[in-house]
Amino acid sequence: MAMDELHSAQQSLLFSNGGDNNKNKIRKKGIFGSLAKWILKFTMWVIFVLWVAMFCVVPTDLGSDLYDDWIDATSGALFGKTGSALLLYSGPIIMIAFLAVPYLLLSGEDQQEEELQEKRPPRFRLWTFPVLVEGPFGVVSAAEFIGIILFVVFVLWTLYANAVVNFELLPSYGDLTFKEMSCVILEFVALGFGATGSYLLAFFFLPIARGSVLLRLIGIPFEHATRYHVWLGHLSMLLFTLHGAIYLIAWSIEGHLIDDILEWGNLAGVISLLSGLLMWVTSLHPVRKQKFELFFYTHQLYAVFVFFFAQHAGFHFNSAAGGIFLFIIDRFLRFCQSRRTVDIISAKCLPCGTVELILSKPASLRYSALSFIFLKVQELSWLQWHSFSISSSPLDGKYHLSILIKAQGEWTTELQGIVLNNSDTELQKELHLQPLTKLTASVEGPYGNEQPYHLLYENLILVAGGIGISPFLAILRDILHRTREGKACLPRNILIVWAVKRSKELYLLSTIDVESICPFFSDKLNLEIDIYVTQETEPPLEEGRVPEAMNSSTCSPVSHGCSMSVLVGTGNTLWSGLCAVSSTLGFVILVGLLNYFYITPFSISSRWYIGLLVETCMPLSVFVFGGLVVGLWHLWERQNATWEQCEDDRTKVYKMPQNETVAHEDSRWQTLATANRTTYGSRPDFKGILGNISDKCGAIDVGVIVCGPPTLQSSIAKEIRSRNIRRQHDHPIFHFNSHSFDL
Repeated sequence: MAMDELHSAQQSLLFSNGGDNNKNKIRKKGIFGSLAKWILKFTMWVIFVLWVAMFCVVPTDLGSDLYDDWIDATSGALFGKTGSALLLYSGPIIMIAFLAVPYLLLSGEDQQEEELQEKRPPRFRLWTFPVLVEGPFGVVSAAEFIGIILFVVFVLWTLYANAVVNFELLPSYGDLTFKEMSCVILEFVALGFGATGSYLLAFFFLPIARGSVLLRLIGIPFEHATRYHVWLGHLSMLLFTLHGAIYLIAWSIEGHLIDDILEWGNLAGVISLLSGLLMWVTSLHPVRKQKFELFFYTHQLYAVFVFFFAQHAGFHFNSAAGGIFLFIIDRFLRFCQSRRTVDIISAKCLPCGTVELILSKPASLRYSALSFIFLKVQELSWLQWHSFSISSSPLDGKYHLSILIKAQGEWTTELQGIVLNNSDTELQKELHLQPLTKLTASVEGPYGNEQPYHLLYENLILVAGGIGISPFLAILRDILHRTREGKACLPRNILIVWAVKRSKELYLLSTIDVESICPFFSDKLNLEIDIYVTQETEPPLEEGRVPEAMNSSTCSPVSHGCSMSVLVGTGNTLWSGLCAVSSTLGFVILVGLLNYFYITPFSISSRWYIGLLVETCMPLSVFVFGGLVVGLWHLWERQNATWEQCEDDRTKVYKMPQNETVAHEDSRWQTLATANRTTYGSRPDFKGILGNISDKCGAIDVGVIVCGPPTLQSSIAKEIRSRNIRRQHDHPIFHFNSHSFDL
């Protein structure tokens, strides 16, 4: 109570000394900021709608006439026909990316704090209402289902429009024999499939630009956007396969198959298609699960696919150039970020076999409790990157973050072995043994949803399977910190439902010190933990205690690099925006010079050669002009680094005496043991769990976040859909949110 009274007194003193003026200034700033955001958002929506409409209209007769008028009006400028087509097809999506930068800068943490303080009446939301819960698409929300329908309509329309325009040209061929007419019709059909596939490539690369401002703009994290890339990939490759197969049939009927294939423009298309087919086959679910490395390495053929596609498609490459260019910028920034060796503050192997890594980061790097990173360990592989959810809260410390890695594959098992080998054990001390292997880590990210949707629900259900508890530990830490510090935070009732195979995995709960983060948290937060141990029928150890045999193995810092970079992800919006702007300006300059000094004077008209020149300008502009901004960025990072504070933070937080560790972990276990219920030999009954909550809560919003295998997501989504459809007015609305990442 004393702290509350002091806080009230400070508030009264503040408002009595010009507080009203400050509030008015903040209110005015908020009004102008909201107006600017509304204008930017409206402008971006208008550009996007016109861009999609352009793809629908161009294949028609009206669209052809409008396109010819556009080329006539703009091709006389410095950039010629090539620049005109690029501006029409790729300019809009790049412009949206530019406008997204100031929009994200205006959408800062202050506005998020204001949104978290607003309690809204319960209502259905399209993004959190599961519609399809089983099948090839996985769990699909109502918003995604509407998007799928609209996209199918878009594809069917473009196929139809291309067919109509092409077949209207048939009379101009004059009298044809049946064989000749059949070949012409086949080529028309193949051309329509190819043109539609090139339109899909305009969207194809947008979801896999991990740090893209476009994904951050619409609030779709990369781990969710990858599924859209997968869907687009299947559809695109189907269209391109039909495109190539029908052309081969037509050329075979005409009798000059080999001659047509060996023509360079067509040969480039064949090479592009073969590389695409190889990526497609190895990305299918059975292959990806059984042979992930095969999938990973063959997927690097995307560079071959794009390179030869540009030379084959010619004019149609313009439709995909915008998305590819934004992907190149993102890939360049990721490459620059991943060159840095990141300091591992601590590496620990927990008794359950899970490895906990604590990595150094600068204070300026922002992330949320729903973020994840990509990690590469040089001693294990020079090429493999693996994604891991961050298990710490942004409020845990300014200069570090932690991840939990479960040993369940070849890469993770080798990592566990290295950490155990480097552990600071008594045996190593007695024999004066030195660690045999060091760890050299590189990091990409953080990525993830910047909108803290876990804070938007007063009642929160977290459903985890196995190591899926990792992001929920971050969520719980975040809520506890906010509760203690009095920050905006709606959750007051939290239920964690956790299914594990063996009871030894329960030790993961002791990695969070609840009482240390928020003393007397039970007075402010109702926390319940339901644990289901599926492959054990009874507890093998005395409940509620961490036995001596479960002591963890901790090793000293095993690398000496530096903090993570803020180049991509949620790091620094301003600098990444400047890099995109400078790269685009460089691309415009290079295309203009190319057209003025080479294409126009020498009357270059070959479609494959122009495609080669344009795609060469894209990475060149990013490396030269974007690289200049990255260089300035590195200088800025060095000047703003606070290494002394970082060292102080590490010393205070992580240099805990070894003899105190067991007692400290035991106290953590005892604290959480009072809040959990453990059931052995059974799985969660989601019908009963949600039914119990539905009877108690009344008409409110209940957020459900799931992190686990697809079967777990489907079962909980099915029950949520059923309850929402049959909902009565005095029952809650359940909102489904998936936090699983399956690549």
